[in-house]
Amino acid sequence: MLKNISTFIKNKPALAVGFLFSTSSLLFGTWVASIPGIKYRLGFSDGSLGLSLLLSPLGAITGMLLSTRVFSKIPVGKWMFGGYITLCFIMTLQINSVNRVMFWICLYCFGMISFLNGVSSNATVNLLEKKYKRLMMSTCHGMYSLGGAVSAGLAVLLFSIHIPSGGQIVIVAAAIITVIISNKKHLLGNRDIIHSRSGIKLPSLTILGISFICMVSFMAEGCVADWSAIYFKEVLHSAKALISLGYAGFSVAMTVGRLNGDSVITKFGSKGVVITGSLLSATGFLIVVLSPAVLVAIAGYILIGFGCSCIVPVLFRASANIPGVSTVEGFAMVTTGGLIGFLTGPSVIGFISEKADLSKALSLLILMSLLAAFAAWKNKFILNKEPATEPLPYDEQLY
Repeated sequence: MLKNISTFIKNKPALAVGFLFSTSSLLFGTWVASIPGIKYRLGFSDGSLGLSLLLSPLGAITGMLLSTRVFSKIPVGKWMFGGYITLCFIMTLQINSVNRVMFWICLYCFGMISFLNGVSSNATVNLLEKKYKRLMMSTCHGMYSLGGAVSAGLAVLLFSIHIPSGGQIVIVAAAIITVIISNKKHLLGNRDIIHSRSGIKLPSLTILGISFICMVSFMAEGCVADWSAIYFKEVLHSAKALISLGYAGFSVAMTVGRLNGDSVITKFGSKGVVITGSLLSATGFLIVVLSPAVLVAIAGYILIGFGCSCIVPVLFRASANIPGVSTVEGFAMVTTGGLIGFLTGPSVIGFISEKADLSKALSLLILMSLLAAFAAWKNKFILNKEPATEPLPYDEQLY
């Protein structure tokens, strides 16, 4: 892992884009820590806050619908540079909203801009991989996971010295904007215009298969985030101090797996990684639902984290290289599947749990992960072996 990270850090264009991935989770982590204060300040009930938060995925869907039009007119690099700076301002206003209307507008814009930023940054990583003839997608997604961990620790630190969430986001956003501007030449250099296909065409079963695998991976991630603590408390009757360790183990495994992912994918191929990852995820959920003790369940969640870690980066790479499908359309299809899984997965688990129990509900993820492994095995766009690559010199500039 250290060799892979060292090579990545020394590649300035790759590091600049990788920083943008961590930027998204830094902002999101600061936002998560601010939610209780916003709920109190704007007088939301649990139900009204829950309904308000649906504006972000609605904005993401709008971004998906606009993506081909946006990137057929605006160069990817130009959007990437301006989009992430814009996101900093939106999040600053969102956390410091003085009324509900302002808060709702910011939530919607946050979802829309985040989606378009994701398309631009993933498209640039795809370009970097082709230019430098080495895999970088998994490491960049690992930077996202790393940013989330940093944001959690940073929030604890800033709260401990009595800086409220409104002040925290100003500090974080200012630091992020400074770094983005200092990397301007690396970010603006991608002048690609991504043209979409003319007309409307239904996706093939192969493309739908990629979207389904992404849906399962995001569904697993969402269910671990939303239900692991409840599972520890209500099913395993664990001590309060231990209920967050399932998600913590999952998150650490996800980060480590992604930072190692590009080397693993190069060695074993995308198809092998997705199939093995799906099977590891299925095994992890099986361990969780059968676990007699907390430590066993934690091991299961760690296994799920390692299993899911490299799946989405592989799918983004595959979707960007489908013949006859533009990069934007490919990313949109993958992200749509992920969005459906992340939003509906936890709700489906809750519904089944109410009718049966939480262990039986989580068993659904075992079946879904096995189906994802089968879909990956049959998918022709997920390669058996990645092309052999040789790292280019660290100081070679892309633009």
